[in-house]
Amino acid sequence: MTKPIVGILMGSDSDFTIMEESSKILKQFDVEHEILVTSAHRSPERTRKYVKSAEKKGVKILIAGAGGAAHLAGVLAAESTLPIIGVPIDSSPLQGLDALMSTAQMPGGVSVATMGIGKSGAKNAGLLAVQILALQDKKLHSKLLQYKKYQAKEVEIKSRKIQTAHGRNNKD
Repeated sequence: MTKPIVGILMGSDSDFTIMEESSKILKQFDVEHEILVTSAHRSPERTRKYVKSAEKKGVKILIAGAGGAAHLAGVLAAESTLPIIGVPIDSSPLQGLDALMSTAQMPGGVSVATMGIGKSGAKNAGLLAVQILALQDKKLHSKLLQYKKYQAKEVEIKSRKIQTAHGRNNKD
C-alpha cells in the first residue's frame, strides 16, 4: 500500500455517510487517502498530533468535515500549512448553516477552502483535492480531463432521454 496524500477528517463517526463522498471521488481517481475521526473540541490533542504526523508522512491536502460549531477545518488550518478543504455537515437544527458559517468565516490569515453543505460539498472537496494534485501530476490531470468529458456526455444522454420521453427529438 502506498502512502496517503490526502487526509479526510471528520468530527464524529456520524459524519462518515457524508464524508464518504470525498473518499469515493479520491478512489475514482486512484488518489491514496486515509480517513479518521478527530474532533476539534473533544480531542484537540489527537487533532494536533495527526496534523503534525500527516505533514511528516507526505500528506499534501486535508479535507475536514464537521457540523454544528464546525471548528475542525479552522483548527487544522491553524496547525498546518497544508491546503485545508472544509465540508460543512448538516447535523444540527440549523441544517448546516451554522457549520457553513463556522467553516467559511475564518479570520484573515487562516485559509480554508469551504465547500457546500453535505454530500455534494464532500464530493466537491474530493474533486478539488484532485484538481490541486493534478497541477503537479500529468496522469491525474489526464484523468481529470476524461472525468469532465464524461460529465458532459452524461448531460447529453440525460437530455436525449427526456426529449424522447416527451416526444421531442431536438439535437442541441
